[in-house]
Amino acid sequence: MIRPVRADETPALVEMAQGTGVFKPHEIQALREVLDDFHAGVNVNGHRAVVAEEDSQVLGFAYFAPAAMTDRTWSLWWIAVNKQVQARGLGAKLLRYVEDEAKAADCRILLIETSSLPHYDPTRRFYLKHGYEEHAFLRDYYSDGDDMVIYRKRLG
Repeated sequence: MIRPVRADETPALVEMAQGTGVFKPHEIQALREVLDDFHAGVNVNGHRAVVAEEDSQVLGFAYFAPAAMTDRTWSLWWIAVNKQVQARGLGAKLLRYVEDEAKAADCRILLIETSSLPHYDPTRRFYLKHGYEEHAFLRDYYSDGDDMVIYRKRLG
């Protein structure tokens, strides 16, 4: 089941993101801040945060929002699945949910930003597998040698 995230789930979502072994410490801190702002209603026009749960256990989450100053372009800010259940289709279900919700809100384009570092290879393959095109590559964006890779999918 996919449902809206609750404020009391923030610590578990932050721990889940840490447990993937992918995100850097400052990214984990940013996640905590984004979720805190979301639940406080700070600058969250159209933002959405959802969790995927099975048997009352939260196993994944996604955070997505309309991109400011665009005509119906949205961004997927976060998507993560508990490391113990990765590669079992839950990430795909979350991504489809995000796409369906964005389409229902009249989204034209969904953008996803990620890192070029080798441990993000599975993440980049995941987006390609689900119909996203590698659209842009910004060298040394996150830090020297850590490029931003932007994926794009036209939804409407």
